[in-house]
Amino acid sequence: MTHPENRAARRVAARKHGDHKRAPTYRGFEQKNWKLLYLRHNKLHRARQLGKIWPPKEWKKLMADIEPVNVLFICSKNQWRSPTGEAVFARVDGVATRSAGTAKSARRQVSVGDIRWADVILVMEDKHANRLRADFRQEVAYKRLHVLGIPDDYQYMDEDLVALIREVSEPLIFPNG
Repeated sequence: MTHPENRAARRVAARKHGDHKRAPTYRGFEQKNWKLLYLRHNKLHRARQLGKIWPPKEWKKLMADIEPVNVLFICSKNQWRSPTGEAVFARVDGVATRSAGTAKSARRQVSVGDIRWADVILVMEDKHANRLRADFRQEVAYKRLHVLGIPDDYQYMDEDLVALIREVSEPLIFPNG
C-alpha cells in the first residue's frame, strides 16, 4: 500500500481506518500545552533576564553559602531598643545580630570584641555614636556606623518600635536590596 498523495485521499484512508472526526482547529489557536511551553530552562532564562533567583530553594542555598552580615545594635542600657533590634533581625536569613549598651550599668556593655565582630553598627542616638568614637576610636574608624535617631520612648518589642527599627535599619543592612 502506498502513501496517499493528496488531502482527499488521506481523508478517505482515515475514514476507512475508523479515525473519528475531530473538531476543526484554527491555525495559531490550538490548545496550548503549558507544561511544554514553560520548561525549567525557560523559567531559569527568564529569571536571569529579570535579575531574580529562581526557584526559591536556590535563594536559600545561596544564603547558606555566604557569610552573614554582622549587625550590632547599641543603645544606652541594652534594655529596650537594642534588644528589640536584635530580636527583629535575629531570624532574617543572611543576618547575624548582637546588642549592647554604652552605659556602665548596661545589661551587656559594648566591648572591643563586639565592635570587631560587627560589619554594621546601628546606634539609636547621636550620643551613642559619640561615646563609641570616644571609647573605641581605632576599632570604629573603618566600620559602617549609622545613627537611627530612635528616642528612648519605647518598651521592649513595642509594635511602633519594631516598625520603626525595620523601616530605618533595612536600607542600611541591605543597601542593594
